Amino acid sequence: MSNIKKIQESLAGAEIDALLLVSPVNRLYATGFHSSDGAVVITRDKAFFITDSRYIEAAEKAVRDARVLLSHTEKRIIQWLQEIIASCGIKALGAEEESLSYSEYLNLEKKLNMKLKPSQSIMKKLRAGKSRQELENIKAAQAIAERAFQDVLGMIRPGVTEREIAAELTYRMLKYGGEGNAFDPIVVAGKKSSMPHGVPGDEVIQKGDFVTMDFGCIKNGYCSDMTRTVAVGSVTGEMRRVYEVVLAAQEAGIAAARAGVTGEEIDAAARKVIEEAGYGRYFGHSFGHSLGLEVHETPSAAPKVRDEMPEGAVISAEPGIYIPGGFGVRIEDILYLTAQGAENITKAPKELIIL
Repeated sequence: MSNIKKIQESLAGAEIDALLLVSPVNRLYATGFHSSDGAVVITRDKAFFITDSRYIEAAEKAVRDARVLLSHTEKRIIQWLQEIIASCGIKALGAEEESLSYSEYLNLEKKLNMKLKPSQSIMKKLRAGKSRQELENIKAAQAIAERAFQDVLGMIRPGVTEREIAAELTYRMLKYGGEGNAFDPIVVAGKKSSMPHGVPGDEVIQKGDFVTMDFGCIKNGYCSDMTRTVAVGSVTGEMRRVYEVVLAAQEAGIAAARAGVTGEEIDAAARKVIEEAGYGRYFGHSFGHSLGLEVHETPSAAPKVRDEMPEGAVISAEPGIYIPGGFGVRIEDILYLTAQGAENITKAPKELIIL
């Protein structure tokens, strides 16, 4: 079933006649086609994709289950929307209240002369559970990231900078078929590894450092995400212990992860291991987040998230311990959730690597 058909089925239980999608990621989900500008209108039995001359030829070839319409100076997107609303008898139009700014939302209401119905939840629910094709796209992106990681392992040594490693990860993911970074790579070494989202700089890697690398790419529109922490030359006893605690916490969270379990329960399983080891105050973020067309989606495996994970959810598994002024460790895999458990789609080794 196409995603447009899935959205139309969702409209049957909603209090709207049609759904307007203007965010690039939701337009991509609905049509399978990426463009920097455009709009999609989906009614209970029709669908329209509006785009301009830059994309019209490709869109006409690629978009299925929707009529492709050309916007131009004489008939812009807003005029097409007005015409569709009138011709389809749309009285209640849903919109993406979280993707639009407040002024954009109000401006649409003014130009369409109707109140919009906040309906982002429809898209969130649909995108939370991934189809097999979506999973294959994520696996493809993940395989590219892991291939880049294997290459970069041979480049990490004293004298190399964080920035150089980040650049190599980016280059190699592109070389192996990535469409771009899923996010700016994080590469932090030594004391900076205690910063979960530290920015790669000109700091030079030294013997005895932990080096944490968090990176991913996009393939067929879908994101990968992984983190590995490696050591250079040697580790202290505390560094080895912290690494082992983080790995044990990750495995505990993975064991608890499955469809039907809440995000809070998955997070708690991992957090308990870290807390019992005495490092609870050094784990400040959540166990994981969903990912797909965006690297951060919902639902999350986090404290106070009481929503049950849907069948087909794809989430990260990334506990960490970060000791300010000392060092940090994070290990991250990607999981595909079913009622039976979690399929780990990350194949890169997780045992402590000392280069």
